[in-house]
Amino acid sequence: MSENLDLVRSICAAWERGDYSSAQWADPEIEYVVADGPAPGSWTGVASMTAGWRDVLRAWVGLGGGVDECRELDDGRVLVLYRLTGHGRTSGVDLGQMRAQGASIFSVREGKVSKLVSYLDRERALADLGLAPNPDSSDA
Repeated sequence: MSENLDLVRSICAAWERGDYSSAQWADPEIEYVVADGPAPGSWTGVASMTAGWRDVLRAWVGLGGGVDECRELDDGRVLVLYRLTGHGRTSGVDLGQMRAQGASIFSVREGKVSKLVSYLDRERALADLGLAPNPDSSDA
């Protein structure tokens, strides 16, 4: 199972550097879901995922962040907890000042990510997974 964790960590490391150029990690029929936030939606396939990600990026100025934790779950899933930075393009909301914390769930099958679900609201992701919130993720 550590291969799944290694794969997801390598994807996240590239993303932390702002490098979104590769989708070699994605199954050709990947299901990409943005569960919440200003641009929720669902896309199937690498080309659709890329278009969906562009929609997400258009809602923000300087969207970025860093990984807080990668955790293996069951059935080839890996949970990534991260913090977000950037500003809402329309609202001007500052994610860094809000201490915005998101989460993504990567489902890995045969060495490729077959499903990626992203949340801007970490607590919602944990609730959807039936996991207790991390005490370090308070809004205070």
